[in-house]
Amino acid sequence: MVKAVVGANWGDEGKGKITDTLADDADIVVRFQGGANAGHTIVNEYGKFALHTMPSGVFHQRIMNVIGNGVAFDIEKFLKELDDITSRGVPMPRILVSDRVQVLMPYHIQFDSLEEARLAGKSFGSTKSGIAPFYSDKYAKIGWQVNEFFQDDDILKEKIARIASIKDALLVNLYHTDPIDQEALLAWIKTQRERIAPFLGDLSLYMDKAIKENKTILLEGQLGTMKDPDHGIYPMVTSSSPIAGYGSISAGIPPYEIRQIVVVSKAYSSAVGAGEFTSEIFGDEAEQLRRNGGDGGEYGATTGRPRRVGWYDCVASRYGCRIQGCTDVALTVLDALGYLDEIPVCVAYELDGKQIDEFPVTKDLARCKPIYKVFKGWKTNIRGIRNFEDLPKETQEYVNFIEEQIGYPITMVSNGPAREDIIYRKSPLK
Repeated sequence: MVKAVVGANWGDEGKGKITDTLADDADIVVRFQGGANAGHTIVNEYGKFALHTMPSGVFHQRIMNVIGNGVAFDIEKFLKELDDITSRGVPMPRILVSDRVQVLMPYHIQFDSLEEARLAGKSFGSTKSGIAPFYSDKYAKIGWQVNEFFQDDDILKEKIARIASIKDALLVNLYHTDPIDQEALLAWIKTQRERIAPFLGDLSLYMDKAIKENKTILLEGQLGTMKDPDHGIYPMVTSSSPIAGYGSISAGIPPYEIRQIVVVSKAYSSAVGAGEFTSEIFGDEAEQLRRNGGDGGEYGATTGRPRRVGWYDCVASRYGCRIQGCTDVALTVLDALGYLDEIPVCVAYELDGKQIDEFPVTKDLARCKPIYKVFKGWKTNIRGIRNFEDLPKETQEYVNFIEEQIGYPITMVSNGPAREDIIYRKSPLK
């Protein structure tokens, strides 16, 4: 059986913990898109970790952890992350990197930083990890599949020169900096290919065999629906598709093999980067939620910068679940709301004086205002509770209302940072 774990919203919904938990029953975990521009925070018996490139199954020694074709593969960050986790007592994980994955090159990071600086106040809020330049090159067909690194010097030099002729025109004339050092880039490629060679393999062949052997496969997405370049808040989106359906492309498996799609949605809202965010709150109210939220606060796993926060948005979440093809919702960080006397929930938008219930295109979203329904808070610590019926009445009402509004079954409720802090629930919608 193939399952996918993806985000309903703007990213940072708590997918790492859910993937880590579901990996207990998995044989293979596949990271299917994105790069090191976002992270998954995981708390387990080894400690607290922020994974940026590694699949979330690396803490389970029997699991094969896969880097799929759709990933923006930063070799140096991947190897550093591997060193970091093993140095903290985690046994060496089993890892397979697709031999068709494309490599994030040093000049991608350079271009990302230069362009953000050039845009200044109109920037996209990039993490400067090279993601947009990487995917631009991939679809312009001047990217590097990792297998291309294993060629004779003459072939490598020819491709480097061809790419440099394009890049140098921008570096020199637009950004007023030095051209690419072609000899240094060749040396970098030759160094990286030796380091990564032991992990490479034929992914689609491996996955075909695994499916025929009835292995349980978990597809792990980065970010969430609102950051999808087709269905999200374009142009303030990421450069790869975080939609579950893309997992079949990246993993090299038939789309009909994906039988369960767990869509993760936080019990309040937080957003990665710039873009429209209707239920966003500000000032002291936001700072208080930020301090209480997440595991140790709402601060980016990659950047460390404060995340934008707001109240739960039923309009955005319903849309996000629909686009993902949701079969199950995992509602996370519910325990973070225990300090509140009242908890607002966004149930609709006001657009140009009219109430709307469906998520609009970005140009209209910019004019939307949230319409709230306010719930009484439960004012207690709910960590450690394992049965839904044992939660305070107010907590149950909050979850049940959200489920009714979004129209998808909430079958998992996370009420703490640890792997065991999950309530499994039989939803009336399922």
